[in-house]
Amino acid sequence: MRYLIISDIHANIDALEAVLERADDAWDCLLVLGDLVGYGAEPNLVIDTLLGLSPLAVIRGNHDKAACGLDDGSGFNHVARLAATWTGERLTPANKTFLRELPSGPRFIDDLVEICHGAPFDEDYYIFDGGDAVRGLESATRPLCFFGHTHLPVMFWVKDHAYEGAAPGGQTDTTLSIEEGTRYLVNGGSVGQPRDGDPRAAFALFDTESRELTLVRVPYAVDKAQRRILAAGLPASLANRLALGR
Repeated sequence: MRYLIISDIHANIDALEAVLERADDAWDCLLVLGDLVGYGAEPNLVIDTLLGLSPLAVIRGNHDKAACGLDDGSGFNHVARLAATWTGERLTPANKTFLRELPSGPRFIDDLVEICHGAPFDEDYYIFDGGDAVRGLESATRPLCFFGHTHLPVMFWVKDHAYEGAAPGGQTDTTLSIEEGTRYLVNGGSVGQPRDGDPRAAFALFDTESRELTLVRVPYAVDKAQRRILAAGLPASLANRLALGR
């Protein structure tokens, strides 16, 4: 099975379309790790596009919960809360219901893979450092757990009680062989709002047969996404940050 793993799209249809074009026919099943909406200007178009792809699994993120009314957004900063309110007011009834019915993570995909939004032990927890990763690796129930939420591509793994981690760098894709006897915690990065200083959209591909994992970056029309945000009347800071990857 070949999985396309995407997370944190944040209503950025231009980034999503670039990811789908780049991934092309290199995948069989789609896994979506939450935060379909929030920040960006095209929440309905993003949801409709994803549903048209018949994803194998979609789990909710914290912005999805805020936009559909399951959370009041009190933990958000002012701009994020404003964007969540804006999104909730513009979601179609069907798409709002879809977000409300999304399950929380973790979700078990097969004997090898599970997915979550924040962490295997808490859907809203941010895994930033090695200590967080150790807790995540110890709580995961599958050898390979994909997570999102931080918008930062990173890989953590443990073998023979030795914990390690690495962040992909440079302009090329990063490929990793998933070894037997090793447990992995992987963030493929954000499709719609990267925060590692690289404005390109990020996603992951995983082939269960070859056990090859690839973290991919692809450029997209950032200026077009920025114009959508400004035309929607959302804060200019949400448009500006896309060009910075922050």
